[in-house]
Amino acid sequence: MTAEQARGTEATSPTDGVLVLAGTPIGDLADAPPRLGAELERADVIAAEDTRRLRRLTQGLGVHTTGRVLSYFEGNESARTPELVEALEAGKRVLLVTDAGMPSVSDPGYRLVAAAVEKDVKVTAVPGPSAVLTALALSGLPVDRFCFEGFLPRKAGERLGRLREVEAERRTLVYFEAPHRLDDTLAAMAEVFGADRRAAVCRELTKTYEEVKRGGLGALALWAADGVRGEITIVVEGAPAAAPGDVDAEELVRRVRVREEAGERRKEAIAAVAAEAGLPKREVFDAVVAAKNATRKVP
Repeated sequence: MTAEQARGTEATSPTDGVLVLAGTPIGDLADAPPRLGAELERADVIAAEDTRRLRRLTQGLGVHTTGRVLSYFEGNESARTPELVEALEAGKRVLLVTDAGMPSVSDPGYRLVAAAVEKDVKVTAVPGPSAVLTALALSGLPVDRFCFEGFLPRKAGERLGRLREVEAERRTLVYFEAPHRLDDTLAAMAEVFGADRRAAVCRELTKTYEEVKRGGLGALALWAADGVRGEITIVVEGAPAAAPGDVDAEELVRRVRVREEAGERRKEAIAAVAAEAGLPKREVFDAVVAAKNATRKVP
């Protein structure tokens, strides 16, 4: 598709600013969506997470850009967002690209999208490859319901705390992780979710050395202990449904406390825990009240 054809797909005025979130290949350049090249050529401003990678991308696609190129990464995202919003308000077409995948999904972009929406600027996207959906589809685990958890905290204690927040989550879980932390993360997952919980480690998706390693979390942690390289996405099976009566009152109270500490209101936390355990909300509420009263009686 040419730049002229891309222009014909929209009904916006030439003076209207538009923010375009452009999905880029996660590995194989041949996966680039046809519209990507046209949008790169058309953009007035290109905000790139890594300008060197942008240069390699345009060379690989054989496109010539004329727009102003700006770096836009985690370190300068807050400072540069107002400048980009100003360009949008001036009627410029701003294209946002990250190193791989869709901007704002564990990548820079959310602040700019939120700021553009606040200014009533049009935001659109060039759909592209996604490591989250690709890993999910290849994992062999249930895909009807899932949640994306992004990167876990680097510190061990914070990582365990974040995992405990979702230990009863019944949806399939998807995480990104750095290769040098993979063994520690899988070991922490095995500790919280159980060594036999099924998972898949997806490495170097769509690249030459693509690999999907499936198994229990305990076995995967042992495998990763020898060292793993490349871009990593982890897919973890959701928790099994608890039969009524399987979860004792102390565990119910603990789960409510974890959710409260994560920022949920008590009423919402109780409702969520009750749904997870297959119990009436009143039963969970009574357990929380009883635990609170017992604490007050302690001299």
